[in-house]
Amino acid sequence: MLDLNRIRLLREVSLHGSMSAAARSLSYSHSAISQQLSLLERETGVKLLERAGRNVQLTAAGRELVRNTETVLAAMEKAESDLAASHGRAQGAFTVAAFASISRAVLPAALVRIAQAHPDLEVRIQRYEPEDAIVRLASRQVDAIITDSFPGTSSGSANGLHTTILGQDPIRGYLPAGLEISDAQAAANIPWVMEPAETAAAQWALRMCRERGFEPRVLHVSSDVLFHLRMVERGLAAAFLPDMLIVETGSRLQPSHWLPADQRRTLLLIARKGSEDNLALTAVRLALEDELRHVDKL
Repeated sequence: MLDLNRIRLLREVSLHGSMSAAARSLSYSHSAISQQLSLLERETGVKLLERAGRNVQLTAAGRELVRNTETVLAAMEKAESDLAASHGRAQGAFTVAAFASISRAVLPAALVRIAQAHPDLEVRIQRYEPEDAIVRLASRQVDAIITDSFPGTSSGSANGLHTTILGQDPIRGYLPAGLEISDAQAAANIPWVMEPAETAAAQWALRMCRERGFEPRVLHVSSDVLFHLRMVERGLAAAFLPDMLIVETGSRLQPSHWLPADQRRTLLLIARKGSEDNLALTAVRLALEDELRHVDKL
């Protein structure tokens, strides 16, 4: 019989990319993880890790063991959800990782709904970058993620995770306040503010600009879309802004007639497979859907 906790440690090394990173994430010592994985290799009778420079990586056998473990963990997740459901109500602590704009615009009101409907449920909100949040979800450090995806880009979901679409949010192009253009040459001379280049939002925005026939002059980079809005309002940069942000701030900015205005980002709730019927997750999902419908009507 294999030790599931040791297999989970091997999975953590796979998720985090190194034994040191896995140890930091779990607040373990490097030597403790190394010792447990050595015991796992003796249990399995095969080599699960191999040296890769100063680091280690999973062998083919190690990767196969982790893949098989996902099915076991999903079954355990469902068993835990079914057990919790036997109480007949959502209760306990439930941790959600969320991105900034939905945290400001929707989550506070959703948390009020949850507190009123489910007084025994304590929802905790944490802010992580999407890539980090996915790893923390798979590692059971958070219970769900609220994130977004853009047309033509990946949501960042992975094996062992379940994704629910909460809704969609229009996203439109805005020029610096007081400016209007009518061709690609003029657009190419305008300063832009975008999210960091490696993000799905920035990759989508660049593609939108290129499809309009120009390469944007990205002079400002920030993951804070509220900063993007303020730069547009001050006439300092162009940006793509979601409707949710415009509604949240009460901004009177008008989108450009020349830039694309028919695009939408998709708002997602991501959880571990097996937890789809978890009462706490359901409570969070329903509250978010209700609040998003309210925002759509504003």
